[in-house]
Amino acid sequence: MTIQTLVWGENVHEQINRQVGQLYPDGMHCQIARLLTEDKDLSVSTATLWEDQHGLSDERLETTDVLLWWGHQAHEQVSDEVVERIIHRVWQGMGLIVLHSGHFSKPFKRLMGTPCSLKWREAGEKERLWVVNPSHPIAKGLPQYFELESEEMYGEPFTIPDPLETVFISWFEGGEVFRSGLTYKRGAGHIFYFRPGHETYPTYYNPHVGQALRNAVHWAYNPSRVAAIANAPNVPADEAPEQLALRSEDNGAGTAAL
Repeated sequence: MTIQTLVWGENVHEQINRQVGQLYPDGMHCQIARLLTEDKDLSVSTATLWEDQHGLSDERLETTDVLLWWGHQAHEQVSDEVVERIIHRVWQGMGLIVLHSGHFSKPFKRLMGTPCSLKWREAGEKERLWVVNPSHPIAKGLPQYFELESEEMYGEPFTIPDPLETVFISWFEGGEVFRSGLTYKRGAGHIFYFRPGHETYPTYYNPHVGQALRNAVHWAYNPSRVAAIANAPNVPADEAPEQLALRSEDNGAGTAAL
């Protein structure tokens, strides 16, 4: 089994912020991809905002099993046409892993249907991620908790729908807590939100973060696709699974609006 995995990143901060450029000289998306390539079952490629169609053409998404999304500064620059394309692929069964500030991205907000707002503070404080669902596949191989010495704080309330499962909860040095690892299902697609990953800190060099991401790709992978999931076909009475006695003048043609 090979899971076709695509890491998407804005690649904006790396170009305009010297600290980020030094920390991630090949781009954050490339470092995230390196973490994933430690798993030989994953075939990993990358795409960025600046490519044609943001690197997310119909053909590219058609062959993508799991998409990882890192966004922050350029949410509004993402084409609405591409967003709709992603949404439909998720409905059909493509996995989606949303990272850090991707909580405010167009695809995630569309799929959640809520503001996805939160509290935040950038003070380089310690983050302790507690594994609150140790039997979950995304937590496989992780300790009871792990720490990031410097991270941006995200705090509750996080205005999202109630998740299917909560895998991680973060505690920050300043005292706040945050639901940092959440699962959802939309249509046939599995979605995982994973909070850590501010651009000015070396989060994507942490081995526990890498383990969580690799686990998440396997969890989000759905080998089947439901291509017609957004269709709403009329079924004439004479094609019903059980024979029907017709009761309307349209002879079951289904011409009346519902």
